[in-house]
This record gives sequence, structure tokens and C-alpha cells, in this order.
Amino acid sequence: MNRSILIVILLATLLTGGLYSLPKVVVKSREQKLSGGGTDSTQVPATEQADKATTSAESHSAPLTAEQQNTVASLSQQFISARDSKQKTNAVLQLSDFYLDLRKFDSSAKYAEKLALMEPSETNLVRAGDRYYDAFSFSADTKKSATLGAKAREWYQKALDKNPALLNVKANLAMTYVSTETPMQGILLLREVLANDPTNEVALFNLGLLSMRSNQYEKAVERFRQLLKGNPGNSKARFYLGVSLAQTGKNKEALEELLIVKGQEKDPTIQSAIAELEKDLK
Repeated sequence: MNRSILIVILLATLLTGGLYSLPKVVVKSREQKLSGGGTDSTQVPATEQADKATTSAESHSAPLTAEQQNTVASLSQQFISARDSKQKTNAVLQLSDFYLDLRKFDSSAKYAEKLALMEPSETNLVRAGDRYYDAFSFSADTKKSATLGAKAREWYQKALDKNPALLNVKANLAMTYVSTETPMQGILLLREVLANDPTNEVALFNLGLLSMRSNQYEKAVERFRQLLKGNPGNSKARFYLGVSLAQTGKNKEALEELLIVKGQEKDPTIQSAIAELEKDLK
């Protein structure tokens, strides 16, 4: 498979986002290998201070429109003028959700963290972890990504301290270790999740992505197929199954899987990647 198609696939990976996003530090490592950049140089210890690292990636994206600024100002005023804690937490949650909808993940994470500090319920702790995980996943800066990953770990660990049975939280926590100086800690956490629940989608998906990262495509195929047995409708997993099959030379099987994704997935970037793959595989 040629380099340009792989880059398209990697870009598609970035835009899938959410629960099944591949941290951009992983993508950067992959691109270095594709371009002859040598071994992975993205392992950076998470030692930077969070307030320095949260210089927003969204600062390079489109600024807020006048209408969006008015919404932020209105919600901020609701927080300031709130008469009780319930009104305050509601305003903060709305701010976090608003920024999340705009894909301004750093700002969303900051407000989710503020809410978790005000009211450290399990739900709020997990939300803070999830939103820092989103920011970590989409950060283009390696040092900043490391620190956002550390923040995600902090809040995920607080949630796990309350409830160790949160396996999806543990599976995401694992991915924040992959680009640190202790990547095996992440692998061990994923295995621990699967030991408790062999069908856990997040752990299987993440192990599949990590197998792809290390060019172990046969293992990736195994992980994605295992996931799809439990949830055949997971189009992201099927997409990566198709990519992994293509990398192992099983073009016919790859095309069959990609055809299914083509009918399920609405993301235009994924559709574009599939179109490029189909040209290459036929």
C-alpha cells in the first residue's frame, strides 16, 4: 500500500474522534515511519505543568463567532449570578458541553475539570477524564499531548478509586500511557480489562490500534474480528479491520469489509479513505 493512501487513512483516524480516537502522538509516530523518519520519538514524560500545556490546540482553529461568544458570555454570567451550587454546576456543565460541540476540546476539558472539583461524583470525574482524553487525542503538540494525557490519567484514576469496575475508563487510561516512558503499563492495563471482560470493546479496539502501530497486522485483524463478533455494527472497528487485512495482502477480504463500512459510515473523510483504498486494492 502506498504512502499517500496510508496518510489518508491516518487523517481519517484523527477525525473519527471520541471514544475510539487514536491519539495524535501515535499518528505522528506512524507518519515518521512512513516518511523514513526512523523510530518513535514521541515518548515524552508527562512532567509539564497543566496550566502551561493547555495552551489550546483550538487556538489555531476558527475563532468563536459573535453568536458563540454571546452564548459563552451568557453561560458565564449564569455561573456568576447563580444563587446555589446546583445552578453553578449546571452552568459549568453547559459551558463544557458547548465547547465540546464546537470540538474545542481543551476548553471543554477545563470546564469539566472545574465541575469535578466542585462536585466530585463518579459521573463528573469520568467526564473530566473523558474530556481531557479527547484533548489529549487531538493535540498536535507532543509535550502538550503528554500533559493532557497526564490530566486524563489523574481524573480517570480518581474515578477508578471510587469504582474499580469502570473497565472502559481503565481501557482509556491505558492509552494515555502508550506514549510515555512506561508504555507497557498501558498494555498491562488493557490485558487486565480483557481478563475481566474478554468482550470489552474499548480494550479490543485499543489493542487493535496498538497492533497496527507496531505493524502487527495479523494481531490487529484478530482483535478487530473479536470486537465485531460482539458488535457487528462498529464501523470504526470494521474500517481498521479492512485496513489491516489490506496490509496482510488479503485484498479481497479487505474490500468486502470496506464495502460494508461504505454503507454504514457517514464520515466523509472515512469515505474518502475507502475510495482511495478501493483504487489501490482492486
